[in-house]
Amino acid sequence: MNDTEKIYSILNDLTGEDLTDKGDTNLFDTGLLDSMATVQLLLEIETEIGVEVPVSEFERSEWETPNKIIAKVGSLK
Repeated sequence: MNDTEKIYSILNDLTGEDLTDKGDTNLFDTGLLDSMATVQLLLEIETEIGVEVPVSEFERSEWETPNKIIAKVGSLK
């Protein structure tokens, strides 16, 4: 499983939605992610992909869609 598939799997588990074809969905505006789910997302990314994202460096605008999450994780590798 590549990183993109892992991220979609994590998001699908956290939101209960299949977001595979919804890469530009704003996860915060739609209520799919809240602050607690965001922390869980960051922990899962660290565990599953090995990318550590300090909460202090988290910019919501850079993580608001699946496509942005994929791009951000890729830039941090």
